[in-house]
Amino acid sequence: MHSVLGNFLFLAHTNIMAKSLGFLVALLCAFSSFAQDTIEVAVDSARLSIWQDLKYDGASIYKSVLHTYAAPAHWDQDDWLTAGCLTATTAMIWLGDEQIAESFVRQGKQVPKVLKDGAFYFGKPIYNYGITGGIYAVGLLSRNQKVRKTGVLLISSATAGGLLQTVFKNAVGRARPGTGKGSASFEPFSKDEGMHSFPSGHTILSFTTAYAISKQFKSPWVKTGIWALGMITPVSRMWENAHWASDIASGVIISVVTVECIDKYLNRERKYDPYAAKSKISWNLNFSRNTIGLTGNF
Repeated sequence: MHSVLGNFLFLAHTNIMAKSLGFLVALLCAFSSFAQDTIEVAVDSARLSIWQDLKYDGASIYKSVLHTYAAPAHWDQDDWLTAGCLTATTAMIWLGDEQIAESFVRQGKQVPKVLKDGAFYFGKPIYNYGITGGIYAVGLLSRNQKVRKTGVLLISSATAGGLLQTVFKNAVGRARPGTGKGSASFEPFSKDEGMHSFPSGHTILSFTTAYAISKQFKSPWVKTGIWALGMITPVSRMWENAHWASDIASGVIISVVTVECIDKYLNRERKYDPYAAKSKISWNLNFSRNTIGLTGNF
């Protein structure tokens, strides 16, 4: 009985991930139907092999991650001032962590389990990389430069942020709310999972994905909607009493800073546009009651 239930849940989560991937890919190619955004997708005319593109993108990801970690060495006074303000903001949230946690735990009791489960899995590496890797694969195989570059941004940002949170979790050793030890309890380099609260890894993966995708759109309404979706996973971690509000805040900050850093690097140092042909395809996303249709105008 447990085996059958386990298989059912696995298939359900896989199905959700597949639908999410399809929706995100379609969203990236979409246009003015939602918020007067038009995205033109360049067709690859250089006819580089997929293997050549794959090697180029692998180098882009590797160099982007290294660039992210080296970036603080090149910050100017304004950058350090911004970092100080963000740190102070997180510290202020920390002061109210325990009261905030109590409020969200009470609220979480009223939230449907399916929503909390879906949010949890979206922030898990195996599912999140499945979605981001799928977006990249679609761009690579379809020769769609817009989606391909977005995939590189997604994978690079998730990798850089993910490695950073792993280091912080172990070095800081902050107690999770569920341990009952309080928000000011720390055991640096503890191997106990209950002492790996800061920062929130689920937040970093989910909001990095949302923020990177939102950068492909100009409309502030579309951007805000995508950010809101990206915040469901972080909020669900507080519903489940797994993270403090300051863990979530730090995760969002790491996500935004990482994506911005890598996006600027890719635009400045890595070349994708030269592969584009003059001809364009304008994609439109159409909805009906039970289907989503994607049409291209040549």
